[in-house]
Amino acid sequence: MFKKYDIIVVGAGHAGCEAAAAAANLGSSVLLITMNMETIAQMSCNPAMGGVAKGQIVREIDAMGGYSGIVTDKTSIQFRMLNLSKGPAMWSPRAQSDRKRFSEEWRLMLEQTSNIDFWQDTVKSILTKGDKVSGVVTSLGIEIEANAVILTNGTFLNGIIHIGEKKFGGGRTAEKSATGLTEKLIELGFESGRMKTGTPPRVDGRSLDYSKMEEQWGDKKRGRFSYTAVPLSTEQRCCWITYTNEKVHDTLKEGFEKSPMFTGRIKGLGPRYCPSIEDKINRFAERERHQIFVEPEGWNTVEIYVNGFSTSLPEEVQYKALTQIPGFENAKMFRPGYAIEYDYFPPTQLNLTLETKLLKNLFFAGQINGTTGYEEAASQGFIAGINAHQKINDLHELIMKRSESYIGVLIDDLVTKGTEEPYRMFTSRAEHRLLLRQDNADIRLTPIAHKLGLVSDNRLNLVNEKIRDSDSIVRFLKTTSIAPSEVNSLLESLGTTPLTQNVKMFSLLSRPQVSIEDLRKAHLSFDTELNQFNSDTIEQAEIKVKYESYFEKEMEIVDKMKKMEDQEINPGFNYQSLVSLSKEAREKLMKIKPRTLGQASRISGVSPADISVLMIHMR
Repeated sequence: MFKKYDIIVVGAGHAGCEAAAAAANLGSSVLLITMNMETIAQMSCNPAMGGVAKGQIVREIDAMGGYSGIVTDKTSIQFRMLNLSKGPAMWSPRAQSDRKRFSEEWRLMLEQTSNIDFWQDTVKSILTKGDKVSGVVTSLGIEIEANAVILTNGTFLNGIIHIGEKKFGGGRTAEKSATGLTEKLIELGFESGRMKTGTPPRVDGRSLDYSKMEEQWGDKKRGRFSYTAVPLSTEQRCCWITYTNEKVHDTLKEGFEKSPMFTGRIKGLGPRYCPSIEDKINRFAERERHQIFVEPEGWNTVEIYVNGFSTSLPEEVQYKALTQIPGFENAKMFRPGYAIEYDYFPPTQLNLTLETKLLKNLFFAGQINGTTGYEEAASQGFIAGINAHQKINDLHELIMKRSESYIGVLIDDLVTKGTEEPYRMFTSRAEHRLLLRQDNADIRLTPIAHKLGLVSDNRLNLVNEKIRDSDSIVRFLKTTSIAPSEVNSLLESLGTTPLTQNVKMFSLLSRPQVSIEDLRKAHLSFDTELNQFNSDTIEQAEIKVKYESYFEKEMEIVDKMKKMEDQEINPGFNYQSLVSLSKEAREKLMKIKPRTLGQASRISGVSPADISVLMIHMR
């Protein structure tokens, strides 16, 4: 019935979709197996993509030919660039999406991608030949062969849903859990654990009083995620903000004795940075209120996502507490929030390619690795799809460096340090975040993707044009002077020191108070010069000018670290033979088997002294 595929992808969430697309676009024959063809790329939690650091990840995926940015732009109902009051390293795009259209658009794009076949079924086990994976077994008892398998099972592995004292099997609401696969992997020698995540109740938007809430509109100048020319809607939908209060907190506390989290029925750890509402009021008892974001689920639905009110308390407690939030007094609930507990596999069992160390040609991506978030999952799926294709074709693997992408930071953190709680990406996790901005993801990563064959010559040409044009603007600024008479009135209005003599425009733009648009208004020839360039190129030039010295210092640090990152360690090296290493270092190094000296230096328990010993030995 089935041919032998190059790659089988198990699960059609955000990780699975990007994995299938990447592998297929590189030329592999792919079978995407999902439990439900109607929920491909389902937004199981909030209907939004991006946010702090997450937005950078989506732009990186897009810069390399992934689909997440395109789908988001096609289906977004609101766009905001977060942190604009801070430096460009912190700017993070975020889009509110139409939940239903997002899933539909993903399916359409996958169906239009050559080399992808689909099968609706549940994978119960994997097949092996020696030390390699050789296929999968489905719940229908069908054995399907493949050269590589990518597992992206999300929250479905032995998933249990909790609402108060009630619990039942499920991967998400109204969908059954997946059983059998965890047990097979454990039988093969893999280590597993349990994690927990949750979601808030959904309510009827017609029953809310928005006059009691703060409006939150998108940016007037609408941005985008994709570097491609995806048409954007001219309209946006409003979101709202409201707050909990002491009455809400007191009502929630009434349900604590039935809380699966507080009574110990949930064993898995939940996300530290996205806690449930009961966890918030328990951990931050001194706070009188917590912010609630009221988010529409799409263009043509009245359903509202109550962001900030994730909970697993009994449904009657949820409802009573909801109706005490300003604007929610007459709220009608569509369905309650719940917590879900599921199996994951500690990611220290993976190589930096996301291939498992224990079984060749088997890759893990997404929540199975202990991460949380659509964006984190999508990026892992994308890299796993690439590396599965590269591996079975004896091509060079793709390992993203920490200094070149947030994706590299994410994967290195997971594989090197592991995680015991759902891992979420933050800008603070990236030591080189000044270089890893959302505005330059195409400059950083499109050339890499072009070499792999994932993006066209045209896209690479556009990136080279952006670099060339932004450099041209910078050269103009460095060689063109401006007179006090042209600009002093403007400088005084901006609260910065007037000029006493002609200066180069470059030095003036270096001032934090002065923008490139200010200079454009003050200098006619500069305005004429800029008219030939698009807004992205102009923004790139301005960032280069304002942060030039910082970039140079950051690159010096990267160059120093590069020596350690480039110093590879033999995968079969016996650390136990180095008695000069601490016992803990030997144990950790034997377990992780770092690829480079740089990766070894980031392993918890490996000290600088241990690294010195390794360096001496390697010399």
